[in-house]
Amino acid sequence: MTVIAEGYNSFATKKKPSGTVAYLPDPQSVIKLIQSGKLKDHILLVQGGTTTFLSPALSMGAIGVITMSGAPESHLGILSREFQIPCVMTAHLTESGSRYVTGGDNKAHFQEVIDKLVGKKVEIDASNDETGKIVLV
Repeated sequence: MTVIAEGYNSFATKKKPSGTVAYLPDPQSVIKLIQSGKLKDHILLVQGGTTTFLSPALSMGAIGVITMSGAPESHLGILSREFQIPCVMTAHLTESGSRYVTGGDNKAHFQEVIDKLVGKKVEIDASNDETGKIVLV
């Protein structure tokens, strides 16, 4: 198995959810995925750790979350622990030098992560206390 991305782990768990990465940029995309009945088939990719509109998906059975910014102390980090949903935060691609920069222009970085992960079948490995990994399945 190939580690395609990694980031901060929200909490250590032995759960290793796998699914197809779905990018959810806005509340409408979250509602659409929930209404499709296929929420549990997807690992959810969002831009930041303060993406509050993802909350309904978490309470309705999301299996895993990847953020492109944010820290385990952020909104999604706290909620992922509360709902025991593995969450890798501020994920970056392992084969790229591009990283999220606080306060910087991160559009190119976000797009690179979206382009590489969306539609891919991945597994979240959140077994380490600090680093979470996204593995191609």
